[in-house]
Amino acid sequence: MNWDFCLPSRRALLSGVFAMTVAAAITGSAVAEDATQKVVDDRGVEVAAPAQPKRIASISFFADDVALALGFKPVASTYMVDGRPPEFLLGLTKDMTQIGQRAKPNLELLSEAKPDLIVAIRRYTVGNAPQLEKIAPYVAWNMELLDGSDKEIEALSKILGKPERGVELNKDFRAHLADVTAKAPKDVHPRFAIMWGGEVPFAFHDENTSASILKAIGGDNIAGPMTPGGEFGIDLSLETMLEKDPEVLFIYDYGPDRPHENNPIWSQLTAVKNNQVFYVGDHWVETNGPIAREIVLREAAHYLYPDVFPKVDVRTEAAKLIPADLQN
Repeated sequence: MNWDFCLPSRRALLSGVFAMTVAAAITGSAVAEDATQKVVDDRGVEVAAPAQPKRIASISFFADDVALALGFKPVASTYMVDGRPPEFLLGLTKDMTQIGQRAKPNLELLSEAKPDLIVAIRRYTVGNAPQLEKIAPYVAWNMELLDGSDKEIEALSKILGKPERGVELNKDFRAHLADVTAKAPKDVHPRFAIMWGGEVPFAFHDENTSASILKAIGGDNIAGPMTPGGEFGIDLSLETMLEKDPEVLFIYDYGPDRPHENNPIWSQLTAVKNNQVFYVGDHWVETNGPIAREIVLREAAHYLYPDVFPKVDVRTEAAKLIPADLQN
């Protein structure tokens, strides 16, 4: 047989196979980019999230926290206080599109940021879920309790394509929590409260993430546990607070307006007399992310047991937890 005669046909065949392979690869790539993953959030809603989200918008600091720990930078974020990017995230949120205060996100600004995934705190966004869903797939978690923190971090890490890292972050935190608990004095249980300041302070129950950390390392929370089906916090008058007399106070700080300090009872509290009142940063409010809760643990250990655990510099600790290439 004249093989030279057959050569063009063989070349055509190989060329056709190659073209089909390339086409299949291109089609597969397009499918991969368009693919979705099913996520059930704390609303009980099944959300079709993108398989490979690249433009994340965070309503609360939780998604910023998780994404930065994983090596991603979201494109948009809410804030706690306008113009005050959080130290525990090294101020990196200032480079993201600002979409308003976390309790009142600006949907127009959010839409202009063109996210492909919105990650939100449930209680502030469930009411406008239909509007959010028109902008991008929207998932919401409670972000309130330490028991939910591990689940939330693992779920978002999986969405972002790094499930193993999410599991590792949880494992590392639990190991550190156990280590601090083991080193804390066993015969000392400082009475504490974590609260929003105001005419009538709002204090947080044991299950709140920050309070859970303090309680785990030996603190005694004057607000006590949640009632079944109740809220994660309670109004505590200063009269009640004086009766329970906390030795250490942690106050979420929104600014210079501190009306509780004007009440004559305030100066009678043991914590105030002993200068054990700490106006803490945003990570004590938004504690469910891996960076925030780790820094809260380190600070809490020092505040409760200053002779045992060193003072903490928030930015120094944050720099250890956020990949260097994102810090530039």
